[in-house]
Amino acid sequence: MPLYDCMLLLKPHVRKESVMELISRVGKHVYRRNGVLTDLKSFGTVQLGYGIKKLDGRYYQGQMMQMTMMTPPSFNNELHYLNKEDRLLRWILVKHRDVKFGRDFLNEDDGDTRMLRSSMYDVDSEEDEEDSDDHEEE
Repeated sequence: MPLYDCMLLLKPHVRKESVMELISRVGKHVYRRNGVLTDLKSFGTVQLGYGIKKLDGRYYQGQMMQMTMMTPPSFNNELHYLNKEDRLLRWILVKHRDVKFGRDFLNEDDGDTRMLRSSMYDVDSEEDEEDSDDHEEE
């Protein structure tokens, strides 16, 4: 399953309980599709570059949330119920590209295994040899 970020921009006056209800509703939808909610971030109240006009006025601020999830690709078509949500100003679902995780990450064969074998003591081993030669000449 691919990894997605769902960015939610909510109206600034929405209470925390209402935000958590919306997040849990999306999370339950992800779970019903055998997906996993991997991360949830709140960016707080943000200033918008332009006003977003809704039926109850124009908004120049909003509460920004990010939900990271692993879901089937067809999940994008199922989120359109968010369009009718009156607490939201905007939402977008963005797919992560070229992200490897789990067994795909471990089985990747680049030929570059330096990261796996290196340690903090292996660094600068050639410089140490050069330094020891300098002391022998004195």
